[in-house]
Amino acid sequence: MQPPTRRLPIPGPPSLHRLGENLGAAERVLTTEDLRELTDAASKITVQGARYPDTLEKTTGR
Repeated sequence: MQPPTRRLPIPGPPSLHRLGENLGAAERVLTTEDLRELTDAASKITVQGARYPDTLEKTTGR
């Protein structure tokens, strides 16, 4: 079973050519194997440091 479809904007393409590439990504369908590889790779990433500087973190309500 494939997770729900999610589309994420890619802000600020520097050229029309890159915009075309970015829009073309919306047509890409990930296979179960693609998703497995992405999940496996992401699970190996160690998050380091804070998400926001201290002054901004205080505004998040966390």
